[in-house]
Amino acid sequence: MSELFVKICGLKTGPDVDAAVAAGAEAVGFVFAPGSPRTIAAAAARELGARVPDSVLTVGVFRGQPVDEVRRLAEESGVRGVQLHGDEGPEFYEALRAPGRTLLRATAEHVERCGEYGEDLLLLDAPDPGSGKPWNWGSAEFTAPEGRWLLAGGLTPGNVREAVETTGAWGVDVSSGVERERGVKDPALIRAFIEAARG
Repeated sequence: MSELFVKICGLKTGPDVDAAVAAGAEAVGFVFAPGSPRTIAAAAARELGARVPDSVLTVGVFRGQPVDEVRRLAEESGVRGVQLHGDEGPEFYEALRAPGRTLLRATAEHVERCGEYGEDLLLLDAPDPGSGKPWNWGSAEFTAPEGRWLLAGGLTPGNVREAVETTGAWGVDVSSGVERERGVKDPALIRAFIEAARG
């Protein structure tokens, strides 16, 4: 298997972004969905994104927002990836497709394979995104989707390796699992998470 894809999400400060990049994250996420302790302004995300090398994907995270707002914030922030959390249908992905842009679909539903809605990456999340509560990826009913998919929801440096081995995930995504308090990242936990994820 090629190296595990790791996305560190909900970043808000330069030191957090630097820690994620230095530790080897393939992607960093900025939350534009309203109502989260991790929500960031487009201008601030643009400044943080300027610290990120081209080899690392910058992702804007949206939830239940109109397609025009998603497009505007993606352009203002300069992110190269757009992640939709919610019940957006395939028409959203069609409308947001642009040269050089990676589309991520986040869902808590069972999905057969990545790409059903036109997304480039699929993210399987816990039913309560951002809560840090894990879901039962170890259950016998769990079947991994085909293609490029990321496991998210309740992952920590302590359980991520087991989660990857159990599910065969192509990648992992973490936010609250690398925080010292809600909405506040810990660079040491970011490093520990990436190290543990790759075993």
